[in-house]
Amino acid sequence: MMTPAPRHDHVIRITGGAQLAGDICVSGSKNAALPEMAAALLTTEPVRLNNVPRVTDTALMGEILTGLGGRVEGDGSLIIKTEFAQDSHVPDDLGRRMRATIVLLGALLGRFGKARVPRPGGDDIGARRFEQHLRGLRQMGARIEETQTEIVAEVDRLRGKRIVFDLPTVTGTENILLAAVLAEGRTEIFNAAREPHVQDLCLLLGKMGARIEGIGTERLVVDGVKDLGGAEHTVIPDYLEAGTYAIAVVAAGGELRLDCSRPEDLNVVLLKLELAGAHVEVGDGWFRVGRNPKTRLKPVDMSTWTYPGFPTDLQAQYMALMTQADGETVISEYVHENRFQHVNQLAKMGAGINVEGRLHAIVHGPARLRGTEVAIPDIRSGAALVIAALCAEGESVLHNAWHVDRGYENMPGKLASVGAKITSEKVEADASGPDRTYE
Repeated sequence: MMTPAPRHDHVIRITGGAQLAGDICVSGSKNAALPEMAAALLTTEPVRLNNVPRVTDTALMGEILTGLGGRVEGDGSLIIKTEFAQDSHVPDDLGRRMRATIVLLGALLGRFGKARVPRPGGDDIGARRFEQHLRGLRQMGARIEETQTEIVAEVDRLRGKRIVFDLPTVTGTENILLAAVLAEGRTEIFNAAREPHVQDLCLLLGKMGARIEGIGTERLVVDGVKDLGGAEHTVIPDYLEAGTYAIAVVAAGGELRLDCSRPEDLNVVLLKLELAGAHVEVGDGWFRVGRNPKTRLKPVDMSTWTYPGFPTDLQAQYMALMTQADGETVISEYVHENRFQHVNQLAKMGAGINVEGRLHAIVHGPARLRGTEVAIPDIRSGAALVIAALCAEGESVLHNAWHVDRGYENMPGKLASVGAKITSEKVEADASGPDRTYE
């Protein structure tokens, strides 16, 4: 889906070869903050969210809530007031810019009994499978019409039902949760997503007065309540950010301590890094990971899966790491069928990667990566290209770095603080250059 191209290109420049060393405090989870901001629509009382990451996606959600008649105050610590919100129509120009907009469907139906939401936008990483959201909401009594550009829904009264997902879906689980907490009767969600950010949403809803059982399991049981109140909640650390920096230091060499984090959310990722040759130390709210650059990386096959499996949102970064491994690595992507968009850009830097069908990629390492100009196609591909650039000879210029800003709070600044030779700047966009590759 197309999103408007910025007037200026955001460029990241990286000179490879530097080792990383030091401490990084991991920011709050974007994937938790977005549905939690949407949850504020379910009450007329203020909701305070602490540890909200300063990324463009959370700023965009703030704009959307404001456009619906709410107020969003603060920076990092947000106070969201939707007492006077009346509009149930998400503005098209804002709603199409990220896929998380879809979670507003359940929240708006729960609050107003009607919703008009643009079809999901954001990164082009394959089918959204949001038909599971719509099927569940229809079972709960919603009347839904779809056009090529939007989803229009209304309901007289949401009623709890037995909802079964054929595959776990994070935003689908969140959408049904947001609809179910104020619905009449009991809703059971089978094959529910168990990701940390889904659990965190449940915790916030519980503080607001929702009755939810089975948090962290494949079966969630929600008993609807008459109304919800305000609450204060601290957004969990972003395990995807922590995992990105962990992979980066293993690729570049050196040692990082990732503070303000939850290593238990990354058990499979840390295992893969250890098998590849990294050393890992885990503590309470922190972990340390590193690799002596003289230690050769071992190729370790990986398959993505839903939590607690290897996250699809770290697959691209892991692929960049495996370009430096001593041998052949098979990477299988079972969550999204269009998530190898970084392959062509990595190949421009010298990586040897063969994609077989829609599910598998074979990485031939070790590759001698060379700095060049590349275009970032999505958030996680951007992180992968940053990691590749840290390992490359010479300077890499990464265009479309605004993608990275959508999901990572000050990635260039954090990496520079631990030794990376990295800068970022906004420049005039050149319609003829690679920086015009927009979604």
